[in-house]
Amino acid sequence: MQSSKKVTNGWAMYDWANSAYNLVITSTIFPAYYDAVTSVKDASGKVVDHKVSFLGWQLESGSLYTYAIAFAYLIIAVISPFLSSIADTHGSKKKFLRFFCTLGSVACGILFFFKADTLPLGVICCILAAVGYCGSLVFYNAYLPEIAPVEEQDKVSAKGFAFGYIGSVILQIICFVLIIAKPFGLDEGLASRISFLLVGIWWIGFAQITFRTLPNTAAKIQKQHIKALSALKRVWQEIKQMPVLRNYLFSFFCYSMGVQTVMLAAALFGSQIIHVPTDKLILSILIIQVVAIAGAYLMAKLSDKYGNIRVLMLTVLVWVLVCILAYFITTVNGFYIVATLVGLVMGGIQSLSRSTYAKLMPETENTASFFSFYDVTEKIAIVLGMFSFGFIENLTGSMRNSILALIVFFAFGFVGLVITKEKQKRI
Repeated sequence: MQSSKKVTNGWAMYDWANSAYNLVITSTIFPAYYDAVTSVKDASGKVVDHKVSFLGWQLESGSLYTYAIAFAYLIIAVISPFLSSIADTHGSKKKFLRFFCTLGSVACGILFFFKADTLPLGVICCILAAVGYCGSLVFYNAYLPEIAPVEEQDKVSAKGFAFGYIGSVILQIICFVLIIAKPFGLDEGLASRISFLLVGIWWIGFAQITFRTLPNTAAKIQKQHIKALSALKRVWQEIKQMPVLRNYLFSFFCYSMGVQTVMLAAALFGSQIIHVPTDKLILSILIIQVVAIAGAYLMAKLSDKYGNIRVLMLTVLVWVLVCILAYFITTVNGFYIVATLVGLVMGGIQSLSRSTYAKLMPETENTASFFSFYDVTEKIAIVLGMFSFGFIENLTGSMRNSILALIVFFAFGFVGLVITKEKQKRI
């Protein structure tokens, strides 16, 4: 089998389409806008409070945001085993891909109507957009082995990442110009809301190329998706008999609570605590993305020389340093320094974590179920990490305390890696 350039390009265009959500909504403009509309200011325009009322519940706006993201990933963690199994066994990948794409893009578009007096609408759409994004990726990824032979899959997968990076940066620049230049008399708030609408249009619009190009797939094993949970249970029974993999997964779970929470909460922290202006916040996130590419390559080279576990241990220590610095910084330049450090270790720890898991896995034909288990582990870590982040902020009234508390997760992760390394030596 040889891949079709037209089909693989069409497949990669979905990365071009949906990556705009990840950059504009998750990482830059939406968190800054959310902070602006949920902050209480005095007569001079100084922010004096971040308390909000949501469905009769009084809490810190940052806590509400992290709770919403945690809830979205809880939904994803629950449904992803079933989605993964459907992707493997059902003949309707394109139908499900279209459904989740539509859900996410429409939710982004509706964020245009999110203002201070429509907070519930903004929170609900934020949740639905995250579910649509992650749900669609299950079926997008499941197409890869069907459109490319094994020897071409790395190349085709890299094409998707490249398309996604280019597409998201193009739309980010367009949105950046809208917010900074304020053409046609736009104010910053309206320019931000137009950006959310543009993300929805960009996502659903370019996805049409994917839908027209990807082939329809035939059903393989009917109704096997019902057994998704039992498949995960079987994987866990195997993992329990493998001490190195078991301890590695424990470590991965712990440090992922810290890593994913920092990545998802970084923009809100910069906007709400450091008071980084929106234009500088966007610039810092772009710095993170560029540095992350170099960081991923650097970690790969170091792992070839020193081994995956040792490099992961070093990386986790850098994340601890990130948390300590973030607790103390008070300036925009300080935020840039921390953002650069985050970028350096962000791409590296994600790519190295997945490749380490693949190396420690047993030889099996059941790779989909093993990686489904890995994905569920990561999603549950996000849920617990984001929830604890919001809970500590709401309890103490300071997001800085939430950042400092993340060190505990990294500490457990580091200890888990040390134990994993010791068990590796005994084998």
